[in-house]
Amino acid sequence: MIAQVMLSVLLLGVVIYAWTEYKRVPAVALLSAIVSVCGVYFIWFPETSTHWAEFVGIGRGADLVLYTWSCVSLLVILNLHLKLRSQLEMITGLARTIAIENAQQPETDPISNS
Repeated sequence: MIAQVMLSVLLLGVVIYAWTEYKRVPAVALLSAIVSVCGVYFIWFPETSTHWAEFVGIGRGADLVLYTWSCVSLLVILNLHLKLRSQLEMITGLARTIAIENAQQPETDPISNS
């Protein structure tokens, strides 16, 4: 019972976080909220996860939860990778723009030209 309460609180925390991030990343927030609500349901009614697992062709409910969690984690990692990559491209563009704007012509040295 203690584990059920603790896991439920953690997953409800994920739902609250997804709700606050919905405007910034709607797809990821919605997917996280749905998976978390399903997780809370499966925590309190574990026998239904076994029924769903058998329905989709997986032997145990725990395996279904693990596979679902793996897929969601991979989607989150992909989302983070794409965001990081776009930020790095933005930083590169800013650095180029600053470098071009601050570029100066080299001064000629009268001693070396003789």
